[in-house]
Parts: sequence; C-alpha cells; structure tokens
Amino acid sequence: MFARTAGPGIGAPLLVAAWLVTASAGWAESNEPKFHDVHFHLTNYVQRGITLSEFLEIATNDAGRTAVFGIPLQQKWDYFESGDRAPDYYLHSDSALYYYSFVDAIIAEEYQQLPPEDQARFDPMITGFNPTDMYAADHIRRVLEHYPGVFSGIGEFSIHKEFVTSKILGHTASLRNPALDRVLDFAAEVGLVVIFHNDIDVVLPTEAHEPVHLEPVREFFRAHPDVTIIWAHTGLGRFVAPAADHVELLDALLSDETFSHVHCDLSWDEVAKYIVRDEASLEAWTALLERHPDRFLFGTDSVAPGGRDSYLKTWHDYAPLWDRLGESTLQAITIGNYERVFDEANRKVRAWEERMLKRRPE
Repeated sequence: MFARTAGPGIGAPLLVAAWLVTASAGWAESNEPKFHDVHFHLTNYVQRGITLSEFLEIATNDAGRTAVFGIPLQQKWDYFESGDRAPDYYLHSDSALYYYSFVDAIIAEEYQQLPPEDQARFDPMITGFNPTDMYAADHIRRVLEHYPGVFSGIGEFSIHKEFVTSKILGHTASLRNPALDRVLDFAAEVGLVVIFHNDIDVVLPTEAHEPVHLEPVREFFRAHPDVTIIWAHTGLGRFVAPAADHVELLDALLSDETFSHVHCDLSWDEVAKYIVRDEASLEAWTALLERHPDRFLFGTDSVAPGGRDSYLKTWHDYAPLWDRLGESTLQAITIGNYERVFDEANRKVRAWEERMLKRRPE
C-alpha cells in the first residue's frame, strides 16, 4: 500500500490491516457463523479477563467477527470500605470508580499478538478516555497513532448509566459537555464507529413522563449526523426497564431521517429479559425489527466469560425473538449490519491513518 514513513512497526500493521478488510469477509463466508458480536468486553471492572486466543476457543465458529473492548473504568479496592474482600464489579462495593486509560493498550497488544487470520475476526475499540475531559479526543488520536491498523471505533463508553455514573471520580458525565462533542467530532473526522451507553431514563422515575434522558439523547444524535452511532441496549439496563411506550419511542426515532446514522444493539442478558418476557413484548419487538431491519445489531455484552455457556447465554436468551424474525431480518441483525458498519469504518479509519502517516517527516 505504501512505504513505512515513521518509526519501526508503523507501516507493517497498516499493510496487514488492508488485507484484513477482505480476509474477515472471507472467513465469515467460509465458516458460516451464527452471529457477529458487536458488544464484547475482554476485561472486567478490575481489568482482569481472558486473552483473545482463549476467547476464540470459547466462541469457536459460532461467533464470526467481534467488536472487542475492555471496561474503561476501574473499581477501586478501598480497604477501609471492604477490607480483604476484593470487589470486581461496580455493584460489589460502595467505593469509587475511575477511568483506566491503559485498557486500550491491553486490547491493542492482545490483538497484535494474534496471527492475521485470527485478527480478521476482531474489530477492536478504544474506550480508555474520560468523556468529561476536553483532552479525551487527544487520547483517542494518540491511541490511533500509536497502534495504527488496530482500532475500528470507540466504545462502549457511558454517559448516564444506572449506579455507575455517580460512582465515577471527578466531574459527572453529561450529554451536553463540549468534551463529548469534541470526541464525536473527531470520530466523524476519522470514520470511527461509536458504541455509546446512555440510559433512556433514571432508575426510579417519580411520575409519568417522557424518559428523562430521551430528549438529550436525541439532541446528541442530531448534533453529530456524520458519525455512525450504536446506542447500546436501546437505552435499557439492569435497573432501567422499558416504559410502556419504549418500542413506540424507538420506532419514532428510527423512522426519522434525522437519525439515519443511529443504530441500536440488542445485547446484555439483563435486557433480553424485557424483550422476551411475554407474548405482547415479543410481538411488539418483532414488528419493530421487521420495520427497521437495517438498524439493529446483535451483541452479547459478555464480560470476560469463564466458558462457552456464559459467553453464549445472551444469544440463547434472545432465542424466542430470533424464532419470530424473518430470515432476511435475522441475517441483517446478526450478520449483515455488522459487516456493513464495520467494513466501512475500517476502510475510513485505515485511510485516515494512511493520510496521517504521509504527513510525518522521514
């Protein structure tokens, strides 16, 4: 593609990355995976987990390509709060969380250790930035420059999330923070996919109303029309259940051309329980997906799984929904939309990296 113009190891990853754009599609076609996974955490809230090689042993050929990332937050082990009990999840302690930027290096170096044929199965994402920091976009740029040929997007990162947001040290994240706008503007410049977590509502709404965060989310989407955004879990969570009109709100958003750049992921077993809980819910979600088959992507939201059963749990939990979908809709949600979104992102990001490389002095 081009000669190496920077320090050692810069040109070669981009040459490999160019090959991966076509190799990943070839791998999927020859192995016929059940799904591509748009939402997978290799590490947990204390940066422990499995290797990418171990993940491939767990996933076998059921998962084709995977958008892989760590957890951008570290749970503090405060001895004065929990003593010898070492918490490894945000609900296991009252002590704080803090942003952990080294997670991006962990993911990149795991990826770089794989042979090219295995790299073709991953689309790594950058998560180790603080969305309240005006320098957050600089962190993302620095990661891309340090690990060219590796990353496809940013996320999953969170703004409003259940009990997480209030535990993070420092300024509270907000959809109206200009630091977040800088991140999205940079994503638009490079072509990075954005996987974004923002609850649609607070945990305990006090009265009937439009979900608290819905209009700020729509404002955020409107402000960044040139970015491919994937809204994680359609705004739902462990403690944020869908309102009675949640499907109608999603239908209105996805029917509006203003939001044509917005997608949603169907991920997390804690969200699947809402969708498959009864006949009425299944019927409503099936109709929604059939109306917007090009706007949803499946993801497990598995976190450092210990084995095959735990990794595939979310896939199986959604089975009642899969059984109702038409063949073309199911293929789009589980395979086709992922390939369309990430193939385009990889093309744009590699082109941006090449342009940046050419600007560097010999």
